[in-house]
Amino acid sequence: MVQVRLGERGPWVSRFCLGLLPLSPLQSNLPRAEAATLLEAALEAGVTFFDTAELYRTYPLVRDVLRPPAVVATKAYAYTYAGMRESLRAALVGMGRDRIDIFLLHEQESRLTLAGHAEALRCLVEARDAGLVGAIGVSTHAPGVVEATAGMEEIDVVHPLVNHRGLGLLGGTLDEMLAAIARVAAAGKGVYAMKVLGGGHLAAGGSSAEEAFAFIRGVQGVHAVAVGVKTVEELAYDMALLEGSPTSEVAALAAAVGSRPRSLFIEDYCDGCGRCVESCRYGALSLSATGRPGRQSSKRAVVDLAKCVLCGYCAAACREFSIKVV
Repeated sequence: MVQVRLGERGPWVSRFCLGLLPLSPLQSNLPRAEAATLLEAALEAGVTFFDTAELYRTYPLVRDVLRPPAVVATKAYAYTYAGMRESLRAALVGMGRDRIDIFLLHEQESRLTLAGHAEALRCLVEARDAGLVGAIGVSTHAPGVVEATAGMEEIDVVHPLVNHRGLGLLGGTLDEMLAAIARVAAAGKGVYAMKVLGGGHLAAGGSSAEEAFAFIRGVQGVHAVAVGVKTVEELAYDMALLEGSPTSEVAALAAAVGSRPRSLFIEDYCDGCGRCVESCRYGALSLSATGRPGRQSSKRAVVDLAKCVLCGYCAAACREFSIKVV
């Protein structure tokens, strides 16, 4: 596995980054033993870069399996100094580390959002100066946020959404995202891409995984690519695609993986509270009349699959655990 430097101030990492969201409680909730086996297989295959978040609830797994020198990036939504200090403490304790390799502001939506996280960013800068954080970054689906970080001295690493269809972008076009990525990379920032398969939408049907990875390999400025998998077979397949392995090898791995389309499923016992609707950045969720009398609420959540990117974040907002990516 190729090792790369994440910009001028980021760590050396494998070009393939294993994203932990799909195996987390927000999505497949993979049994502990299976998740550990998957991470150990990644380490044996030469993967040294792993991406998680406070939201994913995977810190215990990281603590038990991913010891240094494995590089771990995490993210938090905290926007105050005190809130970020607590998120940093939770990451250090939860993952059993004395230093977080990369800590990102999670899912920044605009330049205004960045401004609103100034105190949280100050906390991370102080933590970096104290040696508790290695590199500071932002994750985002918005080209405008990527563009803004080019001039921010505090930011070392950017984690943008980018795929060949532009699926999931917020407030901009694919061309704008590509231009912004090239600019931040030229400014010395490390860039590791996410959602190259559009949450799984681009791995089946009319658009193939091969096409998606061929595209991301050619994007100027992308140093590494975060991909979420749930099986060892998927891991081998996606690594081969990112490395541009021979067609015959990729075809054999594709046959082993098969086609596993995913969807967002909302249980019948949804109580219609609307928290998931408020949490969705894409307008993919809404409340609809149930037509069933006698329920606490006359509404329940419904999903527009054409807009859903299968991030699973709505599941974290659901108190009744009625939303799943399946």
